[in-house]
Amino acid sequence: MTVDRRDLRRRLFELAAQQGGYFTAAQAKSLGYSHQAQAHHVGADNWWRVDRGLFRLVEWVPGVHDELARWTLWSRGRAIVSHESAMAVHDIGEFESRYIHLTVPPGFTMRDEAVALHYAELPTDDVSARSGYRVTTPLRTLIDIAANAADEDQLARAIADARRAGLVTTRRLRSRAETLDPRAALYIERAIQQAETQ
Repeated sequence: MTVDRRDLRRRLFELAAQQGGYFTAAQAKSLGYSHQAQAHHVGADNWWRVDRGLFRLVEWVPGVHDELARWTLWSRGRAIVSHESAMAVHDIGEFESRYIHLTVPPGFTMRDEAVALHYAELPTDDVSARSGYRVTTPLRTLIDIAANAADEDQLARAIADARRAGLVTTRRLRSRAETLDPRAALYIERAIQQAETQ
């Protein structure tokens, strides 16, 4: 049976559009692109080979956080964007990192020099879905940052940003931090007090 190339391309584009323009070799194969066809599209500059078994459509115009979809595919869907990377997604605070921060399940064995891994099983209430990736909620993100003994000034600014944007309440932040991590709760309390005196 002959596959209509335009239909094949449309289906690939629809898939990639949900993943920041990225797709895996296995996904392309499941749509009908043989390994030979995949090599052809890379050679013809229709697809960029981003990593082993991972591609991006050349004509895709990247969005601000589309790169995070790449790391979700790299992790085979197990990673959740977290910590400093989640702060950037939520546009709170001024934390910067040269790594992509991902929370992965214990036992996750993949590594990449561009990634900082954190190990935890996250409850579904602490995770929200975005286009092509999942990210920790602002509440969980602030607690994760505080647990790493973040700079109190920066943490205070991040909490203030999140409160102004209506992403968290002081009461909920205190309560959830006490439940999750007493050390993080201490840093959060200090940061809240500092923010209130400014």
